Amino acid sequence: MARINVPLGNRAYDVEISAGAIDALDRHILPFARGGRLLWITDSNLVAPYRQRIEAQCRAANIEPHFHVIPAGEGSKSWQELERLTDWLLDKGVERKDHIVALGGGVIGDITGFAAAIVKRGCGFVQIPTSLLAQVDSSVGGKTAINNRAGKNLVGAFHQPSFVLIDPLMLSTLPDREMRAGYAEVVKYGLIDDPEFFRWCAENGPQVLDREPAALEHAIAHSIRSKARIVGADERETQDVRALLNLGHTFGHALEAETGFGDALLHGEAVGAGMAMAFRYSARLGLCSDAEARRVTGHLAAIGLPTTLADCGITASGQRLVAHMLHDKKMDGGTLPFLLARGIGQTFMARDVQLEDVAQFLDLSEIRGE
Repeated sequence: MARINVPLGNRAYDVEISAGAIDALDRHILPFARGGRLLWITDSNLVAPYRQRIEAQCRAANIEPHFHVIPAGEGSKSWQELERLTDWLLDKGVERKDHIVALGGGVIGDITGFAAAIVKRGCGFVQIPTSLLAQVDSSVGGKTAINNRAGKNLVGAFHQPSFVLIDPLMLSTLPDREMRAGYAEVVKYGLIDDPEFFRWCAENGPQVLDREPAALEHAIAHSIRSKARIVGADERETQDVRALLNLGHTFGHALEAETGFGDALLHGEAVGAGMAMAFRYSARLGLCSDAEARRVTGHLAAIGLPTTLADCGITASGQRLVAHMLHDKKMDGGTLPFLLARGIGQTFMARDVQLEDVAQFLDLSEIRGE
């Protein structure tokens, strides 16, 4: 078990990692109930395995649970689902001092957090992330959003949760593909500024994916400590500190946009490919060695993550992919900063990247996987 604080002054909160916590809600989540009830948001894949267990615990504590179920998948991060969710919360008479519970992966955490940010100008929420990606990344830090036709996470707000509860045992039924996608966000912390953690990942990545308890808990706890440190230093990404967490995302979001933000390419898969491309592009610019770029790409490929456009099922031109990047949230004064690297654990923000050169890079046969 581990308990990690996200240091944000009067908005600080704890993240608890505890195996079996989903069956000990009386200690962790039920204290957030008000007026003898608790509002839960989850998705259609999680209703069967968890609803009855949660309802039994709530009612044993004389708390009435109410569930709103959203269709599973990235497509639910939409205006339509946000409207349905906020209407449901208002129909339930949600109050500003209430806490909504987000039970699910990144989609549920994002849309629930955004709804909590805007309903009655802000109410509380707590997170119970059920995917590896959500456990190590999206459930911590307060970024909430939905997608729109221009791109991913372009409509949202910063709204910190009050508490995050992580149960590694909930990953036992997570599909292997989802585990690999989540692992991309684990190894990212090593690539940003922690080469020793990258070495640990290179040695222990298979055990994490096999859900070996000690390796899995270490990966989750280390990732959260890293993110808590970065978020504490730059909560709203007004400096270049928190932006480091976007390593692989500029390339990755373009890949997601090209594939339609769906199951054809999962977010973590796109980030994995994006990190491989960021290191290869850094090597192209002479910022890091070809050997380090190959080391990063080799590890990601060995884990089973895509590292080329062909791996992602993409045939689009480099120019088309760069066009997707123009909707990136980091655009500033008509220029797009890129997260590049001087080596493993030496990520930095580059503000002088030429998009035409990026397009040419994406047309290289080694990047296309031809």
